[in-house]
Order: sequence, then C-alpha cells, then structure tokens
Amino acid sequence: MSAYGRHDDEWDVLVRAGRQFLRERALMERDTSYTEMSVTLARRTGYPAFDFSEQADRAAMGFLLGRIVRETYPVVGAMISALVIYLDANDAGPGFYQLAQDMGLLQKGASKQAREAFWIQQVRGTFDHFRAGGRL
Repeated sequence: MSAYGRHDDEWDVLVRAGRQFLRERALMERDTSYTEMSVTLARRTGYPAFDFSEQADRAAMGFLLGRIVRETYPVVGAMISALVIYLDANDAGPGFYQLAQDMGLLQKGASKQAREAFWIQQVRGTFDHFRAGGRL
C-alpha cells in the first residue's frame, strides 16, 4: 500500500485520468466539483470513488490534486486544481490555498480577499493556457 490505502499504480492512473478530466473542463472553460471529479475518476478508472464523509478520503483527494498541480504547473503556469470547487460554494478548498503557499505562489496568512483574487487568477490562467492551444 502507498498513500491513503491506494497503491502507487492506482495513484498514477488517477493522476493521468485527473489531468485529462481537468484539461477537458479547462477547454470548456468550466469548473467542476470534488464530487463530480471523484465520480468521473471512478467511472474512467474503475477504482473506488472518494468518500468525502471520511476525512482520509478528503485528504486523499487533496493528495491527488497536489500531485496533478505539481506535474502540470510548470507547463500550464497556473494551478489547474483551481477548477475544482465545493458543490455549493464558489471557491476552492483550503488545501488549494495551502498548496499555493507551499509552492510559494501565495503569501502565508493571505487575507480572504487575497486568496479569492489568487484563486480567480489561477482559474483564468488555466483557461487562458488551454484557450491558446496549450498542452499538458
């Protein structure tokens, strides 16, 4: 077993499928929810969906999105995971902002307004990259 009870091979497949799904959403200039992403990945990979009632699975989704961002940021120039938002909210999760801080993209202790402006910038940057014919 590797992280969060899933084998390394499973994570590799989930990362590839997640990258592809987020690319598709970016090309449509649409966001997605954590739930939609989980269901789509389960359907496309055959692996179990993430159970967001469980803290471990919420953390596992964050782990997955973190891997995707670290792989794609050098190419996209934006955090593609900005497209993944809460179902009933218009915002990314706290893990998004923590990763941005860890990557040195967002100041630690940034205000709510600064975080929101950063998130919008990342969404626009992702859309712009793919609108211009950018690849992953």
